[in-house]
Amino acid sequence: MHLDLLVDPFDAAWPQVRDLAMAAEVRGWDGIWTWDHLSGVVHGQDHVLESWTLLSAMAAVTDRVALGPLVLNQANRDAGVVAQMAATLQEVSGGRLLLGLGAGTSPTGSYAGEQFALGRQPAHDPERRAALVEYVATIRSAWAGTVGGVGGFLRPDPPPPVVVAAFGPKLAAIAGEVADGINTQAALPDLEGVVAASRATAAD
Repeated sequence: MHLDLLVDPFDAAWPQVRDLAMAAEVRGWDGIWTWDHLSGVVHGQDHVLESWTLLSAMAAVTDRVALGPLVLNQANRDAGVVAQMAATLQEVSGGRLLLGLGAGTSPTGSYAGEQFALGRQPAHDPERRAALVEYVATIRSAWAGTVGGVGGFLRPDPPPPVVVAAFGPKLAAIAGEVADGINTQAALPDLEGVVAASRATAAD
């Protein structure tokens, strides 16, 4: 069994996160994750540390623990850019990245406010699910050096595992189809159904 920590980036200061990451490594934790948000207001706080910058900084002060976002909102960053960000962090961290990805919030979701504030229009569920499939495909194409017919993109070796967040069967099925793992919650009322939906589409 692996035991990981989730770093809360809301109203946190870098020295606090740095010390936590270093202590987690010394004390034998297996991984460190952090949330991807751009406004502290969505959790009633004054600010939030940006997840990818935070992960990169933690990679520089640790040597062993796995690192990952739980999870990157596909609406915040272009897929091709994320592919290069991930490939770079995989190299910088010595292969410790777990790339958590999510479909993002709906227009009525609790996190929609930070999207609207930045001029982004959250999509409805079917559009977000379809966009996530394309998003993962673009990332994998970039890692394979086949995206857009243009060479020169950084190709991670090995490619970091992709973990898709899913709290319902439709996204779980997508996770099984396009990802290497699924991020869900143990307290889900239909946890068995969500897991089964993911397994049903997973490659052998």
